[in-house]
Amino acid sequence: MYARLSSVLFPIAAILFVGAILWGYQEHQEKNSILIKAENQYQRAFHDLNHHMNRLQDELGQTLAVSSASHGMQRKGLVNVWRLTSQAQNEINQLPLAMLPFNKAESFLSKISNFAYRTSVRDLTKQPLSPGEMNTLKSLYAKSGDINKELGRIQDAVIKDHLRWMDVEAAMASENNPHDNTIIDGFRTVDKKIGEYPETDWGPSAMAAPRLLSTDGVPGKEMTPAEIRARAASFIGNRAAGAGQMTVTESGGRTKFRTYTVTSQDGGGTRIQMDYTRKGGHLLWFMNPREVKARRINFDTARNHATNFLVRNGYRGMTPVTYDEYDHVAVFSFAGTQNGVRIYPDKVTVRVALDNGEVVGMQATQHVFATTKQLLATGKPKVSREQAAKGLNPEFRVKDYSLAIVENEMRQPVLCHEFIGNINGSDYRIYMNAETGIEETVERIPDASKPIYGT
Repeated sequence: MYARLSSVLFPIAAILFVGAILWGYQEHQEKNSILIKAENQYQRAFHDLNHHMNRLQDELGQTLAVSSASHGMQRKGLVNVWRLTSQAQNEINQLPLAMLPFNKAESFLSKISNFAYRTSVRDLTKQPLSPGEMNTLKSLYAKSGDINKELGRIQDAVIKDHLRWMDVEAAMASENNPHDNTIIDGFRTVDKKIGEYPETDWGPSAMAAPRLLSTDGVPGKEMTPAEIRARAASFIGNRAAGAGQMTVTESGGRTKFRTYTVTSQDGGGTRIQMDYTRKGGHLLWFMNPREVKARRINFDTARNHATNFLVRNGYRGMTPVTYDEYDHVAVFSFAGTQNGVRIYPDKVTVRVALDNGEVVGMQATQHVFATTKQLLATGKPKVSREQAAKGLNPEFRVKDYSLAIVENEMRQPVLCHEFIGNINGSDYRIYMNAETGIEETVERIPDASKPIYGT
């Protein structure tokens, strides 16, 4: 009996054993294939990074080598610098450096990219590179040379010693490993060297960096939580279920963006939230996320509710410029207006419930931090509306017009002729510089948003 049972089970066990071996071998092969593919991608990104960083130094050198009057060659060189830094940033992001302190190098490349882009897009014939910007280019050329030397040492070690990027990933993922790796040490050296450089004077192009909001510059005194509580209670009025249920918490205590967050409830139990600046007690945003189940009022009524709400709360001189609608809520964007000139950096957004016209949200951060509210020092337009219109595409159908202040690539206020119209089935805002008569910027109006004409 046992012999018969063994004669049956032995072949089955043998088949299962062989199958397990084959399955394990196949899994091992697939794992190796994935590892080889990942390693190849890392190696390609690293060597491409070295190539583009060397090209970057070459482009900086060529830009410095041409005559100061060769504006076309300077622009071409700066565009290439911007392109190469963007490629280098992309390749760094492909390398397994997420847990490695390499932020100084990435920030440095980002600033080079911003500097090159913002400088190249301006009219160099009218605003040539300043002596300070030329010195910046010389400094970048020297620093990029140092960086390339360090990257070259890493590349030589990778090629000579057949170093693998998968080992870098494993070393950084290990909690017990002290991260002793030639590639890791090399990148740390690059980041440390960049951190030791004296701060570069980026000139006006530094304004191209992401704007960091600071409440230090807003008007008013430092507010206490009690003062903010009283201000919030006055703002929401009879919508509050009671001041006792209102909480005030501080945020950003160690940053330059210090605020108070206020939380309350309306009569129906919906949680209302607001943010105020600690300095001056300026309302940044307000949200009452109650459900709106029906649409009972029309566009004109909703717009009047939004406008009256702003006037009641001290936001005067605001003009509605766009309208959107979703989930039975109308969203109006208002721009500040002085002497008939729209000031787009000064903007407020208001949300109106279409069941009863109640304002259920407001975003006023741009209004609070706008730096152009008193800026009509840009003067009167040197180019007339008719002259500016000649620069439009003949197929562009103008539906509305206004003088407007927008921010240019350098984040400086510029007076423009604003033409709103349609071409190729889409609506656009085209801003023609009121001093030069050429396009300052063009904005496509999203299909979901509707421009408000004649305001």
